[in-house]
Amino acid sequence: MQINSGQFRSIEQLQDQYLNSQKINKNTPVTTTEGATFQEILNQKTKQSDTSEVKFSKHAANRLADRKIELTTNQLERLNEGTKKAGEKGIKDSLVIVDEYAFIVNIPNKTVVTAMDQTEANENIFTNIDGAVIN
Repeated sequence: MQINSGQFRSIEQLQDQYLNSQKINKNTPVTTTEGATFQEILNQKTKQSDTSEVKFSKHAANRLADRKIELTTNQLERLNEGTKKAGEKGIKDSLVIVDEYAFIVNIPNKTVVTAMDQTEANENIFTNIDGAVIN
């Protein structure tokens, strides 16, 4: 926008012209520089998060290492499946048991909070969960 002296009588006129030329139609989808709309990007990210595997918190990763727990591909798949089932039932914090291993999983974040094997679960008491999946 070029401003020539004498073209505008006041700063308000300049402001009105600038703001009116920058208006976006609310019905027009906002696009990124690559041409994808915000809604398309949001849908893509949501689909990615739905299919993603569980993550292990730092605490859980340390527990796995300390206890020398190594999960097979099959066990990891079953942990993911148990997490998905818990989410479908509306569970927020779940105990997921896979073979001799017990995992406390925060379902909305798909994050394993802690992990143990049967020898560490001395009293078989698990707190701060609202559901369990034996897979």
